[in-house]
Amino acid sequence: MYYFDKINSKRILKSDFIKNTQIFFTTKESYIKTKDETCYNITQENKKDICKFLNVKNLISPQQTHSDNIALAQNITDYPNTDALIVTRNDFAIFLNYADCTPVVLYDEKQNIGAVVHAGWRGTAQSIATKTLSKMGSNPKNIIALIGPCICFNCFETNFDVISQLKKTLKDTKGLFRENYADLKGINQRQLMEKGVEKIDVCPYCTCCDNELFFSYRKENKTTNRISAILKLN
Repeated sequence: MYYFDKINSKRILKSDFIKNTQIFFTTKESYIKTKDETCYNITQENKKDICKFLNVKNLISPQQTHSDNIALAQNITDYPNTDALIVTRNDFAIFLNYADCTPVVLYDEKQNIGAVVHAGWRGTAQSIATKTLSKMGSNPKNIIALIGPCICFNCFETNFDVISQLKKTLKDTKGLFRENYADLKGINQRQLMEKGVEKIDVCPYCTCCDNELFFSYRKENKTTNRISAILKLN
């Protein structure tokens, strides 16, 4: 179940599925990613607060391009053309950014390794979440998966070609498609379930419906502000 917590009086979103490592999603109060110069100072202050909270010097994030490329996070800052990061060390934190796309976090509680995945419709159509799971080398039964706030079934209207690509990733598509609509949360959940993941917490919040809490690319006229999924191993 998801619940709100705070860092320096600013809301973040957590899941009670994971208690022994730091995984959370930022909100409009705690966001750390923007291309809007008028918001830059806000994001930098929020980033300082989060680094202090996590006891790290910096946060590592890739250059996201809606690909299915996956990298192992190391002590470098340049990850071009990458939409999933795997982390095996507890001395730094990773994050990826979203504004309607689906945040997927995978945590292997046995090996204490994790990953953050950016699954827009293109990434979802390329099964990036399950490809990341495979690259982690984890037993799916040891995985806890979080599917964070993103655009919901009722808000994600698309076209036949996109729906066709998404359907090809699943054995069972029941309940996930309706006319020109697709359930990106549900599709990522089922992709993981079909690979054997049993513990999955799906966030009830929609970036469009709950736009007072989260940024939406569609609803906010292509905003460059983003929410982030952040992971630091304990």
